[in-house]
Amino acid sequence: MKKVITAVLALLITAVFHCTAADAGKLSLTYANFPPASTFPCIQMEQWKKEIARRTGGKLEIKTFPGSTLLGAKNMMDGVIDGIADIGCMVFAYQPGRFPLLEAVDLPLGFSNATVANAVLFDLYSRYKPASLEKVKVITLFTAPPADIMSKKPVRALADLKGYELRCTGAGVKPLKLLGATPVAMPMSETPQALQKGIVKGIFSSFDILKDFNFAETCRFATVCHMQTTSFAVIMNKDRWNSLPENVRKAIDGLAREHSIWTGRYIDNHVKESVEWSRKKYGLELITLSEEEYSLWHKRVEPLTGQWMEKASKRGLPARKFLEDLKSLKARYEKQYGSH
Repeated sequence: MKKVITAVLALLITAVFHCTAADAGKLSLTYANFPPASTFPCIQMEQWKKEIARRTGGKLEIKTFPGSTLLGAKNMMDGVIDGIADIGCMVFAYQPGRFPLLEAVDLPLGFSNATVANAVLFDLYSRYKPASLEKVKVITLFTAPPADIMSKKPVRALADLKGYELRCTGAGVKPLKLLGATPVAMPMSETPQALQKGIVKGIFSSFDILKDFNFAETCRFATVCHMQTTSFAVIMNKDRWNSLPENVRKAIDGLAREHSIWTGRYIDNHVKESVEWSRKKYGLELITLSEEEYSLWHKRVEPLTGQWMEKASKRGLPARKFLEDLKSLKARYEKQYGSH
């Protein structure tokens, strides 16, 4: 009953907003997002809103709903399909198995930054147009920076990771186990207390959180290992898309890849700022693995790629060709956007 009431209220909010904007002679769309407004998925949302307004001469008005106020992370895709929100920002990994081809981008393949991963993800989507996204219009795609290690003690080699408790998301559990660490999956909100109590001794995530959550106060060491990313898609209800004037659709399509690269550059720059801030404020030591050690780490997590290949192939998907294209695009964009 609570879910039904929530859905009805969300539809009413959307309908009222559409009517208000229509009365003012503007086109209007609602855009739902799940994390807090201060996080990079919501910052990219506001940037997209601003830029699309400029490109349409102010004719398209976007009302944004951060922090799961209209749709949550796990019901974003279905909520957009059902029209509860016109546009939504979703994460593939939050619905395991639903987006089997594009899941490969989130394997621990060693992307040096989010901009490289974004360019690869966007081109792969454009090339393959996966059936899993046919029910929606894809507005843009992007990823989080690759996961690295923030810790209370220096981690310079695999031996330092043995049995070491690290907070992670669900996507980090398998890589950490293969690396010999002890993964502890928990929400970010519980992590500060877990660090203080010693339940975890570090974090497996991207370095932007060193500053954003002040984790550099506790974790004085940061090890660059470039493991898995987290891929996002910004999607739109098909009926709403088809109802838009051609010039508006053209403006949205024209911004798609450009915005993906903008988002990557924004969060990559923020990671650099976060590391520099942590160095100055807390004396953070940034640890770069030797080439031999880095290769050893990535050799340990290779089975995950093989497992994905086997699973995707059993579903009749072109897994081998997709992975070949992924690696080829990665090599190309590492030369263009890469940083180590």
